[in-house]
Amino acid sequence: MKVWKKLTGITLTAVMAVSLTACGGGATSGNDSTQGSSSKPAAGPVEQIKARGKLLVGVKYDLNLFGLKDPASGKVEGFDIDLAKAIAKKILGDENKIELKEVTSKTRIPMLKNGEIDMIVATMTITEDRKKEIDFSDVYFMAGQSLLVKKDSKINGLADLPKGAKVVTAKGSTSATNIREKAPGAQVMEFENYAEAFTALKSGQGDALTTDNALLYGMAKQDPNYRVVQETFTEEPYGIGMRKNEDELVKLVNSVIKEMKDNGEYDKLYEKWIGEKPKK
Repeated sequence: MKVWKKLTGITLTAVMAVSLTACGGGATSGNDSTQGSSSKPAAGPVEQIKARGKLLVGVKYDLNLFGLKDPASGKVEGFDIDLAKAIAKKILGDENKIELKEVTSKTRIPMLKNGEIDMIVATMTITEDRKKEIDFSDVYFMAGQSLLVKKDSKINGLADLPKGAKVVTAKGSTSATNIREKAPGAQVMEFENYAEAFTALKSGQGDALTTDNALLYGMAKQDPNYRVVQETFTEEPYGIGMRKNEDELVKLVNSVIKEMKDNGEYDKLYEKWIGEKPKK
């Protein structure tokens, strides 16, 4: 009798265990755990921007003609700013639904990768090394690296740089790498941004400042005591930087660039800031 009661207890325990498992009270297989789930796929970058209601763009604040902040009004203006506004209009229907955040050559990629901004529109040259970290749009501006010197300087090209000449530029820029390769005898001095580099040049800390000629023209416009050397020694294709695998956003940005070039808006933008028509 005792044996029968013991066996009956074991049987009842087994039945209860099976029942609990079937009702979800016990362990389930990987297949069972996914049944009836209603998880939605993560929203893409364009949907996230629309949900937020504004486009976050990293731009320069210290580059005349491309991105320069007026200390009096607090307004940031330039070629890159107008292009960023055109992208905001395409995504959100209003060019004013945009938030501009200051970046430097050193901070722009980290800020993009950690999600502080949606894209970089900041005179950034497309390079193979950078393409390993982020994705780029099509080329939106073709520049070339050159030198900014005093008007009475005898420097008219790299060949005129004396050995040990001090050349100033910005940290984290391709300009610093290029000038070391092209003028190995020069002493390269890197500053936090181009505004600081230009201040250093004007205070006599350098013999020349180097970056893309498009940016140098903006500096020369600020101070007519300086001129841009006509020689260029690199090609600098500017692209808009976006996070890896955001193909939908890259495609949209490329469509804006193409549309502006096709309908003539790009030429107007180029002439507005650079003062001449773009080379075809």
